[in-house]
Amino acid sequence: MQSLQEKASEWSGVDAADAFAIDDTNLFQKLGLQTFINLSTNFYTRVYDDEEEWFRSIFANSKKEEAIQNQYEFFVQRMGGPPLYSQRKGHPALIGRHRPFPVTHQAAERWLHHMEKALESTPDIDADSKIKMMNFFRHTAFFLVAGDELKNQNQRVPLFQIIALVMDMFEALFARKCAFCHGKCLD
Repeated sequence: MQSLQEKASEWSGVDAADAFAIDDTNLFQKLGLQTFINLSTNFYTRVYDDEEEWFRSIFANSKKEEAIQNQYEFFVQRMGGPPLYSQRKGHPALIGRHRPFPVTHQAAERWLHHMEKALESTPDIDADSKIKMMNFFRHTAFFLVAGDELKNQNQRVPLFQIIALVMDMFEALFARKCAFCHGKCLD
């Protein structure tokens, strides 16, 4: 059985090395807080104005301003800045936080469409950073799809997979590194 990261790489077309190339440069220091606020504002303006009701309905229970804040705080934290998100909301736990929502392949592609347009309309982000960020977003979107599919499976998980998952969690805990964000959530 493939891991969530392996599925994310397969479905997104972005391998883990390219997805986590965002860690090669401190994008928060390079771009600054206001750029992340602008990116998230551009993104959620598009999302809340989306012509597709099925997609807008995913966000119907969230206020736009709160969605913007949650996203830019997560991006700041993940891309080298202070742990704004964790200080306010706790561990990012992306799969758990997205559990109530239908994170399908179609929804991921629609989300990515809006993020790509938001990146294009945020002038303070250089081309190299846009590529790195889009690779990360694409991989992460399909990581969430894989997590959503796992939660929707009504099959028993073999014991060896549970043991492997627990071992990964302990290794990450003792190494102070989250398996998803490489420790950014613990800073």
